[in-house]
Amino acid sequence: MRSVAINVGANTNEPGFRGPLFPDGSFEYIPIPESKPTSEPVPTYGDLDLRTDVSAVADQPVHFDPEFPEAGGERYTYGDEHGVKAGPLSELSAGDYLFFYATLSTVEDRPAWASPEWGAHIIGHFRLARDAVSGEAYHSLPSEEQAQFDSNAHVKRDPFDARVLIRGNANESRLYDTVVPLSAPSGGTDANELVTELSSDSGKGPWWRRPMRFDEAGTERLLELADSHPSAIDR
Repeated sequence: MRSVAINVGANTNEPGFRGPLFPDGSFEYIPIPESKPTSEPVPTYGDLDLRTDVSAVADQPVHFDPEFPEAGGERYTYGDEHGVKAGPLSELSAGDYLFFYATLSTVEDRPAWASPEWGAHIIGHFRLARDAVSGEAYHSLPSEEQAQFDSNAHVKRDPFDARVLIRGNANESRLYDTVVPLSAPSGGTDANELVTELSSDSGKGPWWRRPMRFDEAGTERLLELADSHPSAIDR
């Protein structure tokens, strides 16, 4: 068993703001905007059930990827067209994990475990229901297997552009209720020990934008923290 963690969700470039992190460790998952043509209508920011004020971009379509049923999706799916993410994701097999982390803005009263202003936090995971599927392999899948990815944002693009597709096991995948911090309390750019000691990343430079690999022990630690309060990382 192994895992990869990748950065997803709204940021200061797209759509110009981050999702919020609340004092109790809860958050809002806000996707990035859809930047390419689609073969069918996709939700807009205004269609999403959000506490965050998205009025400035309410009519803009969203790239709802990763797809979480808890946030209004049909299945647990993820696709990517960029080699920097598609490479490590293509190595994952059924039973491995894909963790998703987002940069979130700290709002209201900052708890002691959270970084000021913003930080990187794991917000959910998939346990792979099948081996990762390359974009080329997708086209040769039987129609009933292709249908498992019908709701994915890259499948809805015209033309289809995914280099890799991931499907999560519905019983072992989830969007979290509270985050698992990757940033240290000292600052959003400061990686904590989950990054520097358990992942493949050095925690130097813009680590919060890079994919990270975790071995079995690291994966088990992330899963343990997913079921704990965000402050548990300090214990």
